[in-house]
Amino acid sequence: MSGNLRENLTIVATAAAVIAFTAVASCAPLHSPPTKVEETRPTVSYKYSTDEELIQARPQAATFCSQYQATPRAARITTDADGAKVVVFECVTSLPPPPPNPPNLNQHLTYTYQTDAELMNAWQSAQDFCMKNGRQYVASNITQNVNGTKTVTFRCTPA
Repeated sequence: MSGNLRENLTIVATAAAVIAFTAVASCAPLHSPPTKVEETRPTVSYKYSTDEELIQARPQAATFCSQYQATPRAARITTDADGAKVVVFECVTSLPPPPPNPPNLNQHLTYTYQTDAELMNAWQSAQDFCMKNGRQYVASNITQNVNGTKTVTFRCTPA
């Protein structure tokens, strides 16, 4: 009889464990909510060798980004292993609101720069300025200065 009692106690203990596990498991959520791991914007890259080619890459990026109803923003500039320079544009969908009193859109926007990154920052500033006012930009001139810097001049034109 003691073997039978032991067997019955084992069955009761096992049943209690199963009931306890089932009770705890029924309180746990079945699925955890999705967690964002990464969000990427569409990008496009262009190789270039001159400042003029770097500026010309922007309209090509604009064409690419238009399929996403977005505008290009220079994200980074790198140099490949073969020495070629590469600009990467991200397609972004938001622009800042226009200023309350639009400035003179016929003025030239002039920036002095030394690096490709500074040129892209100047381009971005000019683009933002013109687009906030319903215009597109045109690079009108790049000149070499005697102190080693360069100057780029943009002009807003109708869209």
